[in-house]
Amino acid sequence: MKPINTQPNQPATAPASQSFSPRWALASLALSTLLASLGASVAAVALPTLAQALDASFQQVQWVVLAYLLAMTTLIVSVGRLGDLMGRRKLLLAGIALFTLASLLCGLAPSLWLLIAGRALQGLGAAIMMTLTLALVGETVAQEKTGSAMGLLATLSAVGTALGPSVGGLLISGFGWQALFLVNLPLGLLTLGLAWYALPVRQVPPKAGTARFDIIGTVLLALTLAAYALAMTSGRGTFGKSNIALLLVALVGGGLFIRAQSRAVSPLIPLTLFRDRSLVSGLGTSALVATIMMATLLVGPFYLSIALGLPAVLVGLVLAAGPCVAALAGVPAGRLADRFGVQTMRLTGLATMVLGCLMLSLVPPALGIGGYLPAIVVTTLGYAFFQTANNTAVMADVAAQRRGVVAGLLNLSRNLGFFTGASVLGAVFAAAAATNDITRASREAVTNGLHTTFAVALGMAILALIIALKYRVPERLGEPEETPGQA
Repeated sequence: MKPINTQPNQPATAPASQSFSPRWALASLALSTLLASLGASVAAVALPTLAQALDASFQQVQWVVLAYLLAMTTLIVSVGRLGDLMGRRKLLLAGIALFTLASLLCGLAPSLWLLIAGRALQGLGAAIMMTLTLALVGETVAQEKTGSAMGLLATLSAVGTALGPSVGGLLISGFGWQALFLVNLPLGLLTLGLAWYALPVRQVPPKAGTARFDIIGTVLLALTLAAYALAMTSGRGTFGKSNIALLLVALVGGGLFIRAQSRAVSPLIPLTLFRDRSLVSGLGTSALVATIMMATLLVGPFYLSIALGLPAVLVGLVLAAGPCVAALAGVPAGRLADRFGVQTMRLTGLATMVLGCLMLSLVPPALGIGGYLPAIVVTTLGYAFFQTANNTAVMADVAAQRRGVVAGLLNLSRNLGFFTGASVLGAVFAAAAATNDITRASREAVTNGLHTTFAVALGMAILALIIALKYRVPERLGEPEETPGQA
């Protein structure tokens, strides 16, 4: 890859980053992804400790995790659009700074509610980081290396998710719960310094400079997504009147949002984007695949501990296999997408997930770990292939002025899939196990729950494969508005 050179449309007073290697720019994006994913997973292990230290109920401390996820999900599209308007580099730097300062607030918080507020601010910073790292790939690496770059980001995301519980446990035992958040200070400052030095500086396109940020659309979308996320996650495993009411709020909010976007001069999400069938295909399959992957996280612990009777330590080791496979497969998946094409690897990934779900829907308990582990490895490997190729395909031909909002939609589709999987497939598992208390279910009931849940997941994987076959993404990467790798 060539060094970054000054472009004619860039300011004459460009900082030193204009002569810096794109490799370091990509490293800053990878670190941003790692921080955001680590922030999402590291706090869950601290909930019992926080409940005791802050004298709160388990339902109250759950908001330490939920506030982060809600802030990230509800604002992830809006920050992408804002990046398109004001400049992605500038907003990413602000997001990293916000995440770092919010981590300090969390570490010093004297009460639960201040901690929750800090986590919400952290989630906003994470939304900016997760969205704009995808959007900035096209400005930092050569076009033929896009798949490898997307694979690296997927790897760091998986690493952050996998390391969260173990790193969190070590920090709590050694330094107290405050260390979970204070450890982000040196990491955040390192990422901020590297991003400031390495990321290319570009002028905002003239049209983006005159466009307005859609505040009404942002509020309506945030309320809609918050209502949907709460409907899918609240209720402690039941789906009652409050969940139905939240879903109705989400439906009404979604209708109002679509109406507002059709009338807005500068809409948050231009509805014309959805005329692109390959984009809709990419977003739809992303949501379906995320729904399936959430099932592996929900059902796996119960099957391993109850149906197979494994001790907690061994359950943890087996559960770590999935994230480890995703982390190891990310970069190779990106290189394969660069070599064989995104469509080929996208279909390969979905076909592999179909095989993995079929294995999980049929696996007999008599095979023990030897039956479950290969099925999880196959499913996760398919997910790694699909996610890297799909992200590359969706972002390939996006116009420069819309990269942020499309990256936000891509992240949003995945998050909504996770929320939906937690609720819908969780309900399928509970219904198939036929018990009100899953912890007291028999081996046979849990096994039946696993088979039924992944039979449904198999149907989703086949549907995703059909969509991907019918609405194929183009293999040709579009001509970029800018010259990647020379910014």
